[in-house]
Amino acid sequence: MNDFIFFFNQVVIGGAVLGSIYALGAVGITLIFGILRFAHFAHGDMMTMGGFVAFLLAGIVAATGIAFPLPTGFVVLPFAMVIAAVLALGIDKGFYAPLRARGARPVTLLIASIGVTMMIQGVIRLFFGSSSYSFFEGGSKKLYRIDLPFEGVTRPISFTEPQLLLVILTAVAVIALHLFLTRSRLGKGMRAMADNADLARVSGINTKLVVRVTWVIAGALACLAGTMLALDVSLKPDLAFNIVLPIFAAAIVGGLGHAYGAIAGGFLLGFAETMAVFNWAVLLRPFRDALPEWFEIPSSLALVQSEYKLTVAFIILVVVLLVRPTGIFKGAST
Repeated sequence: MNDFIFFFNQVVIGGAVLGSIYALGAVGITLIFGILRFAHFAHGDMMTMGGFVAFLLAGIVAATGIAFPLPTGFVVLPFAMVIAAVLALGIDKGFYAPLRARGARPVTLLIASIGVTMMIQGVIRLFFGSSSYSFFEGGSKKLYRIDLPFEGVTRPISFTEPQLLLVILTAVAVIALHLFLTRSRLGKGMRAMADNADLARVSGINTKLVVRVTWVIAGALACLAGTMLALDVSLKPDLAFNIVLPIFAAAIVGGLGHAYGAIAGGFLLGFAETMAVFNWAVLLRPFRDALPEWFEIPSSLALVQSEYKLTVAFIILVVVLLVRPTGIFKGAST
């Protein structure tokens, strides 16, 4: 039983946490692609930028000496998301909007997003250097332990406070996004523009407002994902370096331009990665006596080593592109 609890802690909880990060990041990417039709490679650095905005606000609040029952980074998160949304609007107005006005092709916008990536990284390193930072003084995080009332079970189900908050906030964000896209007039306009921008324009939909709202949502969700990731691990200038490619893979697997597909793709890749690096030999140990004598349980039965877990996302991506090029939810053809 202890081995199964270990499996639950490593795979189920770990997969939910990683899947939440991927889902939040992939939603922003797929919304931008659906509305503006280009791959925004700077989205990962927008996540990092949002994390540093929250870190600055947390430092200001901490200087006041006011104590909160929740981590300071979580308390300032709504304000950081607003600032990040404004910065996202500024990035669009300063770099992408002029290119769109000149009739730039999607590949031009993609190249411009790479330039924006370098710019954001440069600004962050200029002010914060290359050091790592923590939202927690001394690096301590509140740990929740759930002891199961079964004989012989000594290992508890355990997870940290940031992990719990991340999963809860992801659920809230997904529900809020669903209600916005399905119930509000503006949300329906976004869906219409994602399906056919020209038809939406002639139908009287304010496409400029739709573009602005898209950047607001993408920037806010990027800040949420970046801040919660930094609360779970640590904050550094290359925080999202290993995240940006998997969230693109999640968006493509789910179906580019389809928000629900991005969420499904994010959790699919999150659980796939944690299952791939898990040592399945642990679950065979309770059955050692029932196995034949000639069968020796290997010390490791992980599908891939932890340092190569990013390859799992691309294997799934290639398989999906071969079997279903439009993704699980039939997004735009890749």
